[in-house]
Amino acid sequence: MRVLTMSQCDATSHNMNTIKNVCVYCGSGPGTNPEFVKAATAFGKTLAQNGVGLVYGGGSIGLMGAVAAGALDHGGKVTGIIPTFLTKREHVLKDAQELIITKDMHERKQLMFEHSDAFVAFPGGVGTLEELVEQMTWSQLGRHSKPILLANIEGFWNPLLALIDHMKQTAFIRANLWVDVLTADRVEDILPTLQKVAAQVPEAAKLMDDQVASRL
Repeated sequence: MRVLTMSQCDATSHNMNTIKNVCVYCGSGPGTNPEFVKAATAFGKTLAQNGVGLVYGGGSIGLMGAVAAGALDHGGKVTGIIPTFLTKREHVLKDAQELIITKDMHERKQLMFEHSDAFVAFPGGVGTLEELVEQMTWSQLGRHSKPILLANIEGFWNPLLALIDHMKQTAFIRANLWVDVLTADRVEDILPTLQKVAAQVPEAAKLMDDQVASRL
């Protein structure tokens, strides 16, 4: 495992319209439905089998631990990004090939963005929701065009999808500010959906200026 700090870390460079690394947002707990852990583990395996790296929050418990274990158990590359104050609370995963320690949540989220070509939200709590909505907001404001997908396992994200639809109907999300949020009910559909959308996005449109990212 290679452990880096924020000051030692450079943004990953991406030169092709392919999915090389996927950022997964998910809960540090397992949830009440065993299908959540099963799906997270399966997606980690899928990433590994397709040669796609996993970028995630660096923990070893809950869905975070499950997706990382799924990738590592099948020879996948795992990059964990975690702030110092969470290393004990979320039981930092020491088996990850790369572990980046940041000083705060802001740097964590910025690096997760920079290291990833797409974002997938599995079931989780307020932290997962906050990370997801931030990427949706950045996309809505035209700061990036990287695919964003809701892994709607067992209909977990249905209430959020209903809320987004309500926001559209009440004109708080206007037509010119709509952001495409992909959904997949099955794990096997996630990566193909991301790859299809990523192939249609001009490379320059995916990138966010570092100064813009730091301000956001």
